[in-house]
Amino acid sequence: MSAGTTDSPGGIRYQPDENPPAALSFGLGLQLVVLTVAVPILFPIVVMRAADAPEASVAWAVFAAVAISGVTTALQSVRIGRIGGGHVLVMGSSAAFIGVCITAVAEGGPAMLATLVVISALFQILLSVRLAQFRRILTPTVSGTVIMLIPVTVVQFVFGLLEDVPEGSPALAAPLSALATAIAICGISLKAAGAMRLWAPVIGVVAGSLVGGFFGLYDLDRVAAAPWIGLPQAAWPGFDLDFGPAFRALVPAFLLVAMIGTIRTISSSVAVQRASWRRRRALDFRAVQGAVNVEGIGNLVCGTAGTVPNTSYSVAASLTELTGVAARAMGIAAGTVFVALAFLPKALAVVLAIPGPVVSAYLTVLVAMLFLIGVKIVIQDGLDYRKGLVVGFAFWVGVGFQFDLIFPERVSEFAGGLFANGMTSGGLVAILMTLVMEFAKPRRSRMEAELRASALPAIKEFTGAFASHWGWGPAMADRLEAAAEETLLAVMQDDKPATERAGRRLRLIAYREDDAAVLEFVVAPGEENLEDRMALIGGETDETPEERDVSIRLLRHLASSVRHQQYHDIDIVTVRVSPPPSG
Repeated sequence: MSAGTTDSPGGIRYQPDENPPAALSFGLGLQLVVLTVAVPILFPIVVMRAADAPEASVAWAVFAAVAISGVTTALQSVRIGRIGGGHVLVMGSSAAFIGVCITAVAEGGPAMLATLVVISALFQILLSVRLAQFRRILTPTVSGTVIMLIPVTVVQFVFGLLEDVPEGSPALAAPLSALATAIAICGISLKAAGAMRLWAPVIGVVAGSLVGGFFGLYDLDRVAAAPWIGLPQAAWPGFDLDFGPAFRALVPAFLLVAMIGTIRTISSSVAVQRASWRRRRALDFRAVQGAVNVEGIGNLVCGTAGTVPNTSYSVAASLTELTGVAARAMGIAAGTVFVALAFLPKALAVVLAIPGPVVSAYLTVLVAMLFLIGVKIVIQDGLDYRKGLVVGFAFWVGVGFQFDLIFPERVSEFAGGLFANGMTSGGLVAILMTLVMEFAKPRRSRMEAELRASALPAIKEFTGAFASHWGWGPAMADRLEAAAEETLLAVMQDDKPATERAGRRLRLIAYREDDAAVLEFVVAPGEENLEDRMALIGGETDETPEERDVSIRLLRHLASSVRHQQYHDIDIVTVRVSPPPSG
């Protein structure tokens, strides 16, 4: 398959590592900005004005939020060491932080807000470094649930925009503008192929804006009044280092919301990876770590600049599903446009003047795609009854809290109303239920050895004792031993020189899950992902495999599933082995 082509009209036309035409990259990047730029403008305004901050602080917070959104969006699209996810992730102000940010500014002013945001940013960076240690909690089940709850948390805002029209507008102005947008986007996406489908969102917004303009909904006065170029007066708040009672009371709330923001970024990174490649790939958790690092660094800058924290948006995954373009150039273009808009008030006004019903119809299509991405993530991880219970219960708890259906008078008073956000409450419920599942699992057996062939006798003894402990017979013991041996050999067969492989340690963890055995190999990081290699081998027709592929081919037959999670600091290969059929 050649770059820029696909086997189906709905597939990926440009992968992250491919380069679409510059005009297409800029156009789609502009779409992302049009869709999200209102957030880093409105959220700082809401936070600062709700706390009666001076207008100079408001203007500076908006400028800093838009500019930082641009820089971090571009940074997400590249990978520089451990920084950046290498996929299109749009960054912008975080709705989850609004409540605690308002309280911080009201209690201690912008300086206290700056200090708390910096602390929460450092916490996010720490989470990124130690992400592998949280792998049993921040699972695809949790991530998929959070993704499914994102549309729930914005649905009132999205549909509320349908009524966002000037007073005295004709009764049909809002419905016809929204309808024109939705029909254009959905109609083109369903029927068109090739380049036309790529421009469906833009065509829809233009069509809706033209209809809205006919009824006087497009705010031309705002565009005319805005200056071409502008820079607000610097209003850096500094830091509040008194660490008084109000500060100490807010620290736990900020750390909790930072953890929820990290889960959202993990979810967004997982979603965009799932949507960005023609051939399904194993999730790259190094890219996830890079995405969380960018969010932490971005929030460190946000705190230093005195504005509200950022988070990643999953809208790029929806746009990729809609247009088939996942090229990094789109993210870089979006980031560049964000930064330019920070210095161009008139350009910002052009975007903000788009009628609310048009934005509502556009967002409705995208959040529908986003919900389906969350469902895919949950299903692709394997959905047994336990995981199904976690997803279903957490989702509906999130819905209940989001729409004030669960003890609203108590929830609104607890932790500043933090749990009134469905994504926060549902995400925490999913985490707690996942922890309960982990604690309920049988005790794990462990061993350590050097990552070399001489460890095989010790591994054989370990797997034999493990099988005997659970009452499995010789056939299962032999199967476990063979699976462990082939996994060890497959992990050792990377492209690193022998000098770099020397001294690498292996930690082997074994536990029972339902009727199967699970072997977890934790080793120093390698280069090649075994899941991807197994998928590639599975699609080959050559019956004379390379010597280095023999272990992987054998492992395909011995194991019921193999999952390879690659982090910057460790690799984790999880092999599930079912007992051989009796008789």
